[in-house]
Amino acid sequence: MLPYVEPVFRPPSEARSLILQVTNGCSWNRCTFCEMYTQDQKRFNLKPQLQIERELEAVAETGQAVRRIFLADGDAMTLSSRRLKLVLQAIHHHLPGVQRISSYCLPRNLKNKTVDELAELGELGLNLFYVGCESGDDLVLRRVNKGESFESSLAALNKIKMAGSRSSVMILNGMGGSRYSEQHAVNSALLMNQAQPEYLSTLVVSFPAGVERYQAGFGGKFEPLDQAGLFQEMYWLLDTLELDNTIFRSDHASNYLVLKGTLNRDKSRLLQTVRDAMERPGSVSLRPEWMRGL
Repeated sequence: MLPYVEPVFRPPSEARSLILQVTNGCSWNRCTFCEMYTQDQKRFNLKPQLQIERELEAVAETGQAVRRIFLADGDAMTLSSRRLKLVLQAIHHHLPGVQRISSYCLPRNLKNKTVDELAELGELGLNLFYVGCESGDDLVLRRVNKGESFESSLAALNKIKMAGSRSSVMILNGMGGSRYSEQHAVNSALLMNQAQPEYLSTLVVSFPAGVERYQAGFGGKFEPLDQAGLFQEMYWLLDTLELDNTIFRSDHASNYLVLKGTLNRDKSRLLQTVRDAMERPGSVSLRPEWMRGL
């Protein structure tokens, strides 16, 4: 067991990966919808390289076969390209069987990294980035203090693609509330149409610690979407998406309606499923309220 600073988060698809904590917390940590790194012990800092190497050595001594590694916490890509190269080289030295390395990635993390630098990191195995765009609508992004925009997200996603790596993008269903629902859905889809990510997923925004901080960004007038509103927003998103070969998932525990497919190949089927959920209650299996969560 590695000495993690808890809590530690990872994408669902990294369930079987070794989680290597190279940073603690998030360097931005101002998004009003996110409470992942708000505890005192999650104050952002970088883990010393020597400590990372000692942890890798400890894993190697167990004889465990490690094929995939996820670099935690929420902001590993804030490390410089030089530091990331040292981490990746250490991984291959101690765990030569590793075949894939991935990380969360804030769009701002790539602003000062060149395509050539990202390509070099990709050659060392770091070639899958989980990018939390959350929305493609600039107004909604400002309301939730994301510190990003349509253009900054697109620039990062384009840079990843030009480097020969892959991106897995997350959009938050319900992020704009009822007032901004349609523009949030449509502009998020337009962002994806330009970026053409390899993977796209949606989660439903939730507020386990209360909605007050989030509402403040909307002037206290944020109205969460009910189930019907979430389905309508999903319909707008899917209807606007024009993707070439993107694997789409809306199966996180926060979602009422589980959707899986490849876009645009399965677009008609997915739209029909959402229509059925809206127009024929009971005809589509939904996740019960007690099973929903983060």
